[in-house]
Amino acid sequence: MSPADVLIDCQDAALTFGRGPNAVVAVHGAGLRIHAGDRLAIVGPSGSGKSSLLHLLAGLEQPTSGTVTWPGLTGLRDIGLVFQGDSLIPALDVVENTSLSLVLDGVPEDRAREAALGALAMVGAADLADRLPEEISGGQAQRVAAARVLAQAPRVILADEPTGRLDHATGSHVLDALLTAADETGAALVVTTHDPAVAARLTERHTMRDGRLTSADSVNADRVDADTAHSLGEPS
Repeated sequence: MSPADVLIDCQDAALTFGRGPNAVVAVHGAGLRIHAGDRLAIVGPSGSGKSSLLHLLAGLEQPTSGTVTWPGLTGLRDIGLVFQGDSLIPALDVVENTSLSLVLDGVPEDRAREAALGALAMVGAADLADRLPEEISGGQAQRVAAARVLAQAPRVILADEPTGRLDHATGSHVLDALLTAADETGAALVVTTHDPAVAARLTERHTMRDGRLTSADSVNADRVDADTAHSLGEPS
């Protein structure tokens, strides 16, 4: 791919919280380039630095050293981030939460609502449209958070453990929706996960441990896919 295809360019980026003896290094010199159409998994246990890396890629954190740039994007609004924790506004119902980013971008409310309802349907949450966040479960809120990003139709989707709070069937449905939306729009999709079955559904895999990002895993990709298909009871 040519340099023009690079949407996000992360070069030797580190992120440290605090100073002195109490400093915590969340990310150690990560290098990663994200291109249009990429399907990338970042795999690692809780506390390995996956969320911190995603925040760097999304521009929510500034690197302590190294650089993160967005050469192929017109602005950070081209990035949609599915947060791991609760991120819904309590005073807004589900469809209003889902359409909020579109309304803030100047999309007419009726068009924004239509897009939001379509995105909610993609993740199997259309029946939640009129409920407030306090009236839905944590897993349902995670599906709504994914729908909010799908409605936005960004050029890069960054999903932080999007299936971590969901049962297997619902998690698979949400991942289906993220992959379908990325395929339809040509967006790049980056998913952090600790689940090998989720990682196996993306074409490029990196491992993160103790804040350090490995190079892409391509050698064992076919074996991982076959093992995952077998574990799910599918033909390999």
